[in-house]
Amino acid sequence: MGAPADKKAILVVDDAPDTLEIIKRNLTSKGYRVFTSSGVEKALNILENTPIDLVITDIKMPKISGLDLVRYVYENLRDTEVMVITGYASINGAIKAIKTGAEEYLPKPFTDEELFASVKKALKKDLPDTQQSDFAPYSLIGKSDAMQEIYDIIAKAAATPVTALIVGESGTGKELVARAIHYSSKRASAPFVPVNCGGIPEGLLESELFGYVKGAFTGASESRAGFFQTADKGTILLDEVSNTSLAMQAKLLRVLQDKEVRMIGSNKSVNIDARILAATNKDLSGLVAKEHFRDDLFFRLNVLTINLPPLRDRGDDVLILARYFLGKYAKEFGASVSVFTDKALSALRSYSWPGNIRELENLVQRMVVMVDGKEIEVTDLPPYMRFSVQYKKGPNRSLEEVEIEHINNVLASVGGNKTQAAEILGIDRKTLREKLKKIDNRSS
Repeated sequence: MGAPADKKAILVVDDAPDTLEIIKRNLTSKGYRVFTSSGVEKALNILENTPIDLVITDIKMPKISGLDLVRYVYENLRDTEVMVITGYASINGAIKAIKTGAEEYLPKPFTDEELFASVKKALKKDLPDTQQSDFAPYSLIGKSDAMQEIYDIIAKAAATPVTALIVGESGTGKELVARAIHYSSKRASAPFVPVNCGGIPEGLLESELFGYVKGAFTGASESRAGFFQTADKGTILLDEVSNTSLAMQAKLLRVLQDKEVRMIGSNKSVNIDARILAATNKDLSGLVAKEHFRDDLFFRLNVLTINLPPLRDRGDDVLILARYFLGKYAKEFGASVSVFTDKALSALRSYSWPGNIRELENLVQRMVVMVDGKEIEVTDLPPYMRFSVQYKKGPNRSLEEVEIEHINNVLASVGGNKTQAAEILGIDRKTLREKLKKIDNRSS
């Protein structure tokens, strides 16, 4: 066992001076920073003033019990793990210590190797939640096989300047992947410019992308650079590129081919050196077949494709992400809620997540605000989620009934936002309105 690279801090609490000295000497030899205390009161003072990664405490101590210290750490210090050592080993004692919040329970006497193994195990408890990849700093969280493949592709994409197309359902993290590619590449010190092509009116998109010169049109009182120029030497993300018109697609194709843009109202082209990434939640090849998207632009964008898996296909990543968001928002809001119960985790794992990671994050954020106490129970989850988990209807239903249920679940998952619901369902707002009208008529 080599020295920890980040010098983990360990606090050892025991009223036996010899035990303190031996544990401190052994752990220090392995590269840990070790603090010691002969009682709980001094230990609490150390914890208030020093970030500690692991508390190792005896149970039987004068004045204040070690179990009280375990409980205090568990309920107040989210980033600190606890390990119990005791010379009064018993099954009941172990169970009580673990239920109180201890991650490891080590009876005395123990060997040096047993100590090292237990410390290592306790400190590694939460590693999968936030450190399972080199891209965790970009909020790409998950350790499923599907995400391991994505991490591998991101690393390869970052090492080359090729154009990449990021494909995935709404809420799967396409912009996060684009950011990870940019900030892992040689262009990391230059700007990353995300452009929501679907959120900018068609009449304004050209001026936003390419810029304009003074007097180019009414209201152009000064020249203004476009997003492509802003992204020079860096990366531009064309999000929702499938929502651009055929005319705009022709102009984007010229940028990809010639590496230059022409500002509106100008006769001169400007060279740009921006890496182009594109993202879509649509099947571009299908749009090409319907002649709604240019095939030549599709081939230019599709040099490298990154297909992001939906959350429902990522297994236990749902639980990792849920815990990550819970820790993030509990700390941000100063909330007491800190854990999901097993039943709540089972519900999260079983739900289909039509809104993907965005839906999960929004749900956890609401739970942190609304739930009183430390635990999120299954009864705290939205009714549509509890219904889908606890009661499965049989196959003897009409297609219309299944469709109605799915539409209502999707709408509930996005807080009634019809635009987001239509995107998730793969239909336009007009079609969704018509279906909702039929649902209303059916129920009236």
